[in-house]
Amino acid sequence: MEGTAHRAQSAVLFERSYLPPAVATMVFGQVVIGPPGSGKTTYCQGMRQLLEALGRKVAVVNLDPANERMPYTAELDIAELISVEGAVETCGLGPNGALVYCLEYLATNIDWLLDKLEELSDCYVLFDMPGQVSKLQRHMNGLVE
Repeated sequence: MEGTAHRAQSAVLFERSYLPPAVATMVFGQVVIGPPGSGKTTYCQGMRQLLEALGRKVAVVNLDPANERMPYTAELDIAELISVEGAVETCGLGPNGALVYCLEYLATNIDWLLDKLEELSDCYVLFDMPGQVSKLQRHMNGLVE
């Protein structure tokens, strides 16, 4: 009995004394990736329905700037920051160039995303990613260190 109480007290001490506040809160979720048209958005909708049926608090984060028709309401949507259509119109880019531009813009404004994610810290988070991520991997490697 004494050993159990001591371990519990040590665990509380560890949580309070040694972990910075950002690490003390653990967030769970999924990053949903796949080729275009593979069902990433449909999967996010189905997973949301399942988790809500199980009583979990869920948030879906849409990070696909070309995703205009979502069957769910995103708690956080990159369209609040930038869209492919806006990049095409403003910069005169094609769809692939506009997608690259949008993701570079998100990387440049990562504080926007991090600030918004703090509000979802009590949720199971589903990240709905763009389908063209594989095309961007080589390009983005130079941006993210």
